[in-house]
Amino acid sequence: MQAMAQLSKAPHVAIASRRAAWREPVEVLSAFADEPWAIGFLSGGDGPDARWSYLARAPEATLVLKGGDGGAPFAALARMVGPPCPWLIDGPPFQGGVAGLAAYELGDHVERLGLGRHSDWPDLACGLYPAVLAFDHARREVVAVGRGRDAAEARVASDRALDWLEMPPVAASAGALAGPLSASSGAAYERATAEVVARIGRGEVFQANIARVWTGRLKPDRRPFDLLARLAAASPAPFAGYLRLDDRALVSNAPERFLRVAGGADGWVVETQPIKGTRPRGRDGAEDAALAAELAASAKDRAENLMIVDLMRNDLARVCVPGTVATPALCRVASFANVHHLVSTVTGRLAAGRSAVDLLRAAFPPGSITGAPKVQAMKLIAGLEPPRGPFFGSLFWAGFDGAFDSSVLIRSVGFRLGDNGWRLEARAGAGIVADSDPWQERLETEAKIGAIAGALLDEPISLRHGPTCSDHP
Repeated sequence: MQAMAQLSKAPHVAIASRRAAWREPVEVLSAFADEPWAIGFLSGGDGPDARWSYLARAPEATLVLKGGDGGAPFAALARMVGPPCPWLIDGPPFQGGVAGLAAYELGDHVERLGLGRHSDWPDLACGLYPAVLAFDHARREVVAVGRGRDAAEARVASDRALDWLEMPPVAASAGALAGPLSASSGAAYERATAEVVARIGRGEVFQANIARVWTGRLKPDRRPFDLLARLAAASPAPFAGYLRLDDRALVSNAPERFLRVAGGADGWVVETQPIKGTRPRGRDGAEDAALAAELAASAKDRAENLMIVDLMRNDLARVCVPGTVATPALCRVASFANVHHLVSTVTGRLAAGRSAVDLLRAAFPPGSITGAPKVQAMKLIAGLEPPRGPFFGSLFWAGFDGAFDSSVLIRSVGFRLGDNGWRLEARAGAGIVADSDPWQERLETEAKIGAIAGALLDEPISLRHGPTCSDHP
């Protein structure tokens, strides 16, 4: 475990804010997207989850945990966040704090499963950000928030964030961003799916989420930010995100919330919104409506969703007040650029003495991308997939005040910079249950990767049959 800068012992108790005229967050991010530790949470689309976007850069401290480091990452994260501090009642949900990546294999620090590690990615990479730009899409204004040990230091931090709005934007590249994409074998994926179905039949698991891999390279003079900008324009998602590290970058167009903690009348309210159940978008309005109706009526997809709802209820119950865990929304159809999904909502009230970091540990990794029972599903996945790294982990922020929000890193692309430019990797999976059809599950992975593949290749794709790419064994 590496703490790459000395943490201040004084909490960030003082807070200041300034408001500014509206700027598009993607345009602002373009100016510093290539800086190590630049981070963005970029909400898009419709609904209350798309109201706020956040940008931050130049963290006061960073924390990086690699697979062989050992240690206690959740305790280190809790120390970095610190005890709850005052907040602005009329301010944005994120008012400065810790933000970063929890990779899938961070789950190996919850249950010791001996998971392999992705060679390119740490288990945890986060920064301490006392200055944040919050973009209010509803009011069309920007709030610069600063934290410090006293009022003067907080004002300096908020002014620093405000200055980011004056940085000249950098135009995103036009045309194809990447060369041809190469997909892991579809036939091998169908065999893996059939194996999972057989193991479900033997009673090993009820459900497991198995993924495929797509790889490629960015063209010269293209950068990971170009993909983020293109997705934000053509395929906005409520939990999109961006993280740049020294020689790595992560671009996510995630539609799924993992965990949220927000203040309520009776204390901290917890929420998770698992996604399970998918149909592609139709080629016209009538077909699209028919596919959405088919998904809503599908007993298989509803059962798949309910299994994960039960798992998430159990995870939340570990840190919530007994009797407060509830399911206010079940199997709601939500429509995105290239797929329809079933989305459920599970809520609870955080128990006294418990924090957002306790919640993260109790529920990590997200149940919607493991399966049920979670530990046994993770063991099965480890035998069928290469280490996941950032894929199906979470991009999160943890506020100094105790608030928290996070995504499930689906619809995401990881980049690694080498001698020959940026190498890219993406993954898409499907939840396998007892009556899964291997061919249909393969088509589901291709529908899910479609928007990313289309953005990278700058070409139209068939939403029914997936992206254009080679299919290698």
